[in-house]
Amino acid sequence: MRKLYLLLFINSVGSLVIAQKTNLAPSVPVTDDYHGIKVVDEYRNLENLKDPATINWMKSQTDYANSIVGKLPYKEYFINERLKFDKRSGYWISDLKITGNDLYFYLKKSAAEKKQKLYYRKGLKGKEQLLYDPETFVSTLDTTSRGKNNFNINFISPSWDGKKIAVSMSEDGKESSEVIIIDVASKYIYPQVVTHLEPTSVGQIKWLEDNKSFFYTYFPVIDPNSTEYTKNTEVTFYRLGEDPKKRTNVFSKVNNPELSIDESKFPGIVQFNQNDPYFIGNLGDVDDYTDTFIINRKDFEKGIKSWKPLYYKTDKVYDKKPVGKDVYFISGYNAPNFRLCKTNLENPDFKNPEVLIPEKKDEVIQSFEITKDGMYYTTTKNGVESKLYLYKRGKDIPIKLPFIAGNVNIETKGKDYSDIWIYCSGWANEKTRYRFNLKNNTFIEENLVPLTDYHELNGTVIEEINIKARDGEDIPLTLIYDKNLKRDGNNAVLIDAYGAYGISNKPSFARSYLMWAKKGGIVAIAHVRGGGEKGDRWHKAGYKETKPNSWRDLIDCTEYLIKEKYTSKEKVGLWGASAGGIIMGRAMTERPDLFKAVIIDVGVTNALRMEITPNGPGNIAELGTVKKLNEFKALLEMDALHHVKKGDKYPATLITAGINDGRVIAWMPAKFAAKLIANDTSDNPILLKVDYEGGHGGGTDLMHAYGIVGEVFGFLAWQLGLPGYQPKN
Repeated sequence: MRKLYLLLFINSVGSLVIAQKTNLAPSVPVTDDYHGIKVVDEYRNLENLKDPATINWMKSQTDYANSIVGKLPYKEYFINERLKFDKRSGYWISDLKITGNDLYFYLKKSAAEKKQKLYYRKGLKGKEQLLYDPETFVSTLDTTSRGKNNFNINFISPSWDGKKIAVSMSEDGKESSEVIIIDVASKYIYPQVVTHLEPTSVGQIKWLEDNKSFFYTYFPVIDPNSTEYTKNTEVTFYRLGEDPKKRTNVFSKVNNPELSIDESKFPGIVQFNQNDPYFIGNLGDVDDYTDTFIINRKDFEKGIKSWKPLYYKTDKVYDKKPVGKDVYFISGYNAPNFRLCKTNLENPDFKNPEVLIPEKKDEVIQSFEITKDGMYYTTTKNGVESKLYLYKRGKDIPIKLPFIAGNVNIETKGKDYSDIWIYCSGWANEKTRYRFNLKNNTFIEENLVPLTDYHELNGTVIEEINIKARDGEDIPLTLIYDKNLKRDGNNAVLIDAYGAYGISNKPSFARSYLMWAKKGGIVAIAHVRGGGEKGDRWHKAGYKETKPNSWRDLIDCTEYLIKEKYTSKEKVGLWGASAGGIIMGRAMTERPDLFKAVIIDVGVTNALRMEITPNGPGNIAELGTVKKLNEFKALLEMDALHHVKKGDKYPATLITAGINDGRVIAWMPAKFAAKLIANDTSDNPILLKVDYEGGHGGGTDLMHAYGIVGEVFGFLAWQLGLPGYQPKN
């Protein structure tokens, strides 16, 4: 069968569809009854990822997709251009951590290397020293790739004095990791390896001030395909030299039955300062708001289980930072654009706290950091225009940025230091690091990596507009295109959208977008409801029962671009990932006539079954549960799989999955692809590509990552008719 469709591919585009129709997925339908409503799932059998029939079909589809997207002209251009940029910059640095005694720890990778290595130096201008190369790591667990090292460093955490550092590594894009501890001066690696962490989302190493012990969150099951994955996690206290297998469980469902902790919640310790009198513990899920508990440190040190509630989700505490007996926090309580507040931990009041910065009308408070000189905080307007402020002695002081920035991040040493740096970036501005001098109100550039000249990308226009949705709501829309673009309805447009979890699609220096613009395409970022661009109100207007607003905002943005002659139906492509797969899948099933091509990257396309996946219970707060009638109906409405209709003509579609994906399990995209292939009557290709070296965010190799992105743009260039990048056959 595989040979048949590969031969047919050579002949013509029409043969792509003929070939694919000969390789339909096996179908064993199951009918479920939800609240008296019967729902047929034609591909329930594909959920068994160990079934040989499922395995063979997914692999054959991946081979088929690779035979097509692997040879697309734009992919080759993209990879070569990115490697050229890398060679020009020479190297790059990430995950910088600065200790109070001015030790700089960071990950660095040269253009010629495949992996980041761990380095450190004393101060900004100190001598750089290599501390650890992940190629030397040997896993203590059974791995899927014996004989080769596929581990990357994904997180570092130095102790308070910088004399030790925890280094976390994961394999093949998996989110579970193993952690080693290194003595910095001697480079001695402790023989004990701490396993079963997931530092990409929760449970990162948090050192105590003795610099010999720390907290982390332990995951009993780390197989992302297991139904027990992410359940019954526990906060563990660990002291150097002890056997990690003999864990000290200090905050969890098992350790604290009196707290009635749900098995799907992620207990974690909030970042604290040295000698803070309390420890604060969260019960996390995808919700911004959490049920949170507190324990007196003296009780903890004596082994007394005196955890007690600090606040609940209904108090709407967005972010918090304890300082001694006080806690500073961002509050969403009766303030959808948020406000900055303070309360005392011994007599807390989160609904009526001391308000330091009241809610601003057109700006959403994003983040804050506390220093010796006061509290610095950032705001955003529509998610694309950032500002910086200092709150000091009751005064709210605006700080003029070095340039108009779409995104601003703050970096400090901590509450006992005046040092503060900011990172400014935009759609067309590379991220730049500045030290702020409060005395003379100036910024000094302190990049660890020199800025690169991207003269090939000059002349790009960034246009920030608002379009009217069908219900009258103003939807922010970012457009990126070349200054010489003509609005003649003939431009290839890539529309990017996410719209979930209150996460804003913030401006960042995306070379891939600028490259597309310089080749005559347009990138449109639709800041749809469900994101956080306009605060908590914006988020709640695009989740659970209100989720249709998200994909209908996307549809309305598309129709605006067509009406204003930026593009036409035959020139529009969509690209969404993860939860963004919901709006991409539903936009294309609700309006299949409106789009020419769609890419759904590791996307949620079977929302009705999300709850039964390993990562599902934690997503109930955002998507809903089938156990409640109103939320079941919302889940069914946002489920793209169940809106695929037999006989409809769908856009050309590239669907990806990660075999090690613990967030969106691989069978979910596979089921959507299977039903789409079986029911589509167009001549457009429907491709399923499973990444067998990656998880939710790709694999460990840079070339592999460039290849994935190159295929996305290559597919769009092909299907949208981008001049100069059409396959010869």
